[in-house]
Amino acid sequence: MKQDKIVHSGLRVAALTRKELFSYLNAPAFYGAAVFFLLFCSIWLFYLQRYFTMNVASLRPYFGIFPLVFIVVIPVLTMRSWAEERKTGSIELLLTLPFSEWNLVLGKFCAVFALLVMTLILTIPLPLTLFPLGEFDRGVIVCEYIGALLMGASAVALGLLLSALSKNQAGSFLGSAVALMAVMLISQLTFSLNIPYWLAEIINFVSLSFHFDSFSKGLLDSRDIVYYLASTALFLFITTRVILFRKWG
Repeated sequence: MKQDKIVHSGLRVAALTRKELFSYLNAPAFYGAAVFFLLFCSIWLFYLQRYFTMNVASLRPYFGIFPLVFIVVIPVLTMRSWAEERKTGSIELLLTLPFSEWNLVLGKFCAVFALLVMTLILTIPLPLTLFPLGEFDRGVIVCEYIGALLMGASAVALGLLLSALSKNQAGSFLGSAVALMAVMLISQLTFSLNIPYWLAEIINFVSLSFHFDSFSKGLLDSRDIVYYLASTALFLFITTRVILFRKWG
């Protein structure tokens, strides 16, 4: 019986994910975000960082800009998920369907995360094109992609939470962008300010970009993996509480 419930729950999440994904793919926001992501990262690498003059077979500068670009791209992907439902009033209909709060939240999360995965897949031709030019450490690049996916999952979960708290897409975008800017860039305070060691450790712990550093070095640190998975689960859990409050409030 319990196994049947898990299967039925998984089928509901899959159905919601498919519905949300088709909705996103029929809107221009995803395509604009994907083009911006690809162009900005390429311009950063080849023109601003002058990659071909570095004479180093490493893509660390390329992946290093991902946390900054996520500040803009993730809010674009998440801003319409809950805020648009609330603005149009369709959230009331959605909450009357035979889906649990976790079904709804996971369905939207999986759809947006799938869009992020698609965007990252579009970046793969770049390293493949550069491989013949030097002896790249492919293991490091794989780690960087894994780190980008984990960091993106946590950022998407946070963006969905802000969307659930917002009344419209504009508020969702601004709220998510500010929140992501804070959790991405807060670790820079430890470099620019003379703060106590214990406070620096706390600041670094809550920073999404700080936990990405080990992946950019080719290290799969279990502490960073657990952090991203735990923060993703926490943001999704809080979102279910917000949806539950909307349902019964």
